[in-house]
Amino acid sequence: MRSAMVLEDIRVQPMKRAGGGWSYTIVWPDSSVDEEADSFLRTHEGSGTQKTYAYTLVDHLRWRVREGLGTEKVTLLDLHRYMGAVGARVPMPFGQPWRTPPKKPYGQSGLQTAAACLKGFYLHQCAKRGVNDDLRAALEVRRLPTQQDRDRALLGHTMASVPANPLAPRQGTRRRHPKILPDGARPELLEVVNTARDAMVVTWLSDTTLRIGGLTGLHLSDLHLRENAPCGDSPKPHVHVCHRWGHPNRAAAKSKPEWWLRDGVICGGEIYRVSPAMVSSYFAYMTTEYRKYATGHGMLLIQLAGPHRGEPWTADGARGMLRRAGHRAELPGRIKPHAFRHTTTSKILDVSGNDPMVAKVAGNWASARTVEEVYGHPDQHSPEFIAALNTVWGEGE
Repeated sequence: MRSAMVLEDIRVQPMKRAGGGWSYTIVWPDSSVDEEADSFLRTHEGSGTQKTYAYTLVDHLRWRVREGLGTEKVTLLDLHRYMGAVGARVPMPFGQPWRTPPKKPYGQSGLQTAAACLKGFYLHQCAKRGVNDDLRAALEVRRLPTQQDRDRALLGHTMASVPANPLAPRQGTRRRHPKILPDGARPELLEVVNTARDAMVVTWLSDTTLRIGGLTGLHLSDLHLRENAPCGDSPKPHVHVCHRWGHPNRAAAKSKPEWWLRDGVICGGEIYRVSPAMVSSYFAYMTTEYRKYATGHGMLLIQLAGPHRGEPWTADGARGMLRRAGHRAELPGRIKPHAFRHTTTSKILDVSGNDPMVAKVAGNWASARTVEEVYGHPDQHSPEFIAALNTVWGEGE
């Protein structure tokens, strides 16, 4: 992906909508819209997928121009070559390098996104324009359902087959404990942050599994920081993470459960319990920096410096703050917001006796199976674990 607009090349064009929010399309150097890409991206209007697919698709279209290919000529072999050029393992030569430094090959998640985007894009074009029937047949393959497929379906026992994606990379072994924070990161970060807002962000990320998009998208009305709030969703202090369309800072919650107003009170959404430390950091921030600079927009996190002081703070701003704080604290690696979510989930699983349902509910994870596969592990310092090893080693009998 390119970090800046490139006027002499195919590029993604964000468009501000009158009712709030953003849409994304792809334009050519002469500013004409790519009709194929636009018609496909419109099928994802109003979702974060549209932005992700736009930036994924523009890379493929640039590669396609270099290769002299169009929708009518592309074959499944060409798409496999492209997947190999961006980082997938394919048993074939894929031509000239494409993602050369400083670009990096896609990781496992990026490859899965690219495979889904390409399959959707070409099936949409083949069906809409009635071209390239061979490619359409090659992409519309099916496979036998797994037990996981059956578990997810309402009538899984009746399933005979499920759609498959021939472009998808082989699923590797799940990495246990991905992106865990260094030991002692929280107190060291709190020691070096410069503002009450930044201390609040570190505290809120540490004590919950909030994603950074959800945190920077919070409104004051979403916070129910006293017991027995009138929403009735939880008797304990909590916050509601609500997916809204058109935040001025472009923040967006990943999950989109239904939420509503009842007698002026926010109800529904994703519910996160709030710790006493979170409440304390909130009041420290609200009575100092927020009270001094906020401009009446009603969002929780605000910018504290620069020409837009008082306006909503962006997720990128929060990421930059954590990165700089990590450098000042001399913590290893790059401190990322999502690492807090993984760290908290791992700790919850440890103290709950490796109960994935507890970690799922406490962390608002979609699947207990994911929690178990990624974080489930024995405590290597527990007496039971040590006794098992000693037995295997023939010691301590």
